[in-house]
Order: sequence, then C-alpha cells, then structure tokens
Amino acid sequence: MDVYLKMSGRVYRSSPLTMLVLLGIVDQFYNPKMGGCFMIFNISEAKTNLSKLVHMAYHGKKVVIAKNNLPLVDIVPHKPEGKRTLGLLCGKLKVPDDIMAEDEEINEMFYGSDK
Repeated sequence: MDVYLKMSGRVYRSSPLTMLVLLGIVDQFYNPKMGGCFMIFNISEAKTNLSKLVHMAYHGKKVVIAKNNLPLVDIVPHKPEGKRTLGLLCGKLKVPDDIMAEDEEINEMFYGSDK
C-alpha cells in the first residue's frame, strides 16, 4: 500500500512506515482515494486549535483528527438539509371520530376501580 505525501507543493509516494516517520515534518497528506489533500491533527492538537481547525474546514481544507496516528473523524462544514415540508402526511392518515373518547379499561388501569 502506498501513501502520498504533499510537502512544500510537491507530491511524494511513500510507504506507511515512512509516513509515520515523516509525520512531524509533513504539513499536508495527499491520497487520491480520499479526495486529494488533507491535514491530520492529533486529538490534543485539535483541542488546542479547535477554532483554527473549524476555520480551515469552513474554507475548504480537509481536516482529519487522529488518535495514535489513526484517522478517527473529519471536520466538515455544516450543510443545511433544506426546509421541512409541512403537511407531509396529509391525506395518508385517518383519524377516528372517537379519538378523544375515554376507555373504561384504561381508566381502571390508571385510576383503579374507584373513580
């Protein structure tokens, strides 16, 4: 398995072991299968620089948070899902006419036989 590293604008192909050795030097990783360049931060760095990471993700950078050099989560910008559709079930449900009628058996379960 090859890993692609991006350092100072150049892309290098490397083994995972070499990647771990260079982890402190590399500023961005490049992996075509993951969609291009991304930056990896460990959890303690992410805690310290969370607002910076959010700003980077908001402006289009791929930010990955790792634990023990294993990627765990991506920080991605929020994408609104759109407006909710009101009346989605209109005409699909039938409400019975006696919906508010009391059932004696249920009243006995809650209140007992003495009312």
